Amino acid sequence: MPTFLRIGALRFFFYSGDRNEPPHVHVEEGSRYAKFWLEPVRLQASSGFSRVELGKIQSLVLENKEQLLRCWDEYFND
Repeated sequence: MPTFLRIGALRFFFYSGDRNEPPHVHVEEGSRYAKFWLEPVRLQASSGFSRVELGKIQSLVLENKEQLLRCWDEYFND
């Protein structure tokens, strides 16, 4: 589970087995979890985060989308 970005207590990462899915990122903070598709950015699943928190996380994913897609491509296509 390589971590590609940390913002505060949030960890943005991919699972090595995610290769066969569309580009996405997993986000966790403690036991709370979310998964966002990257093209287009949208919530796929979540557990424990409030709607307000998910909105803020989605904004962070949008702000960092290009970096996350670059990391996805480097990790899964190299």
